[in-house]
Amino acid sequence: MKPPSAASRTLKHSHFEDAQALLTGTLFAALGVALFKQAGLLSGGTVGIAFLLHYAFGWSFGLLFFAINLPFYALAWRRMGVAFTVKSLLAVALLAALAEALPGWLSISQLNPWFGAIGGGLLVGAGLIILFRHRASLGGLNVLVLWLQETRGWRAGYLQAGLDTAILLAALPLVPLDRIGLSLLGMAAINAALAINHRPGRYVAT
Repeated sequence: MKPPSAASRTLKHSHFEDAQALLTGTLFAALGVALFKQAGLLSGGTVGIAFLLHYAFGWSFGLLFFAINLPFYALAWRRMGVAFTVKSLLAVALLAALAEALPGWLSISQLNPWFGAIGGGLLVGAGLIILFRHRASLGGLNVLVLWLQETRGWRAGYLQAGLDTAILLAALPLVPLDRIGLSLLGMAAINAALAINHRPGRYVAT
């Protein structure tokens, strides 16, 4: 008798497991975003774009983040399927809501910006890993990155790092240079977590 194939041994996540992953992953990411915001830092992807507009105009970060991600759901629907799109939409909505609610729940009176960059980056990276392993994302460029990893085998962490670096370089005229440097450190922490812990074929549950 032949041993069961890897596909037949693949475990399926229950709806409850997906729900707790969406909540846990977005909470981790929201805490990381709160540290970035407190330290005056940026990030890459649609989070970085939302930060730039928030700093420039004082608009709500949560609403900006949710609105900027809307165009990317068409790609998610076509390339990643209905379940991925719905879970990603829920994750984005949760992060947007948590980003607005956390200042009323959590007060940070003192924050070393170096810790904000590294700690915030690791929290966001951990949140993304949880979401990725339950076939969800925080929308935007994450959708493109995950699609390229699944279809081309490109490492999500390295690809995201390149895209995020390009976005931060474009922000040089708008953000102080020292904050750009610390933002790059925070992005490096995010992408190190992804590159080390999220590799094709390493996690087989779906």
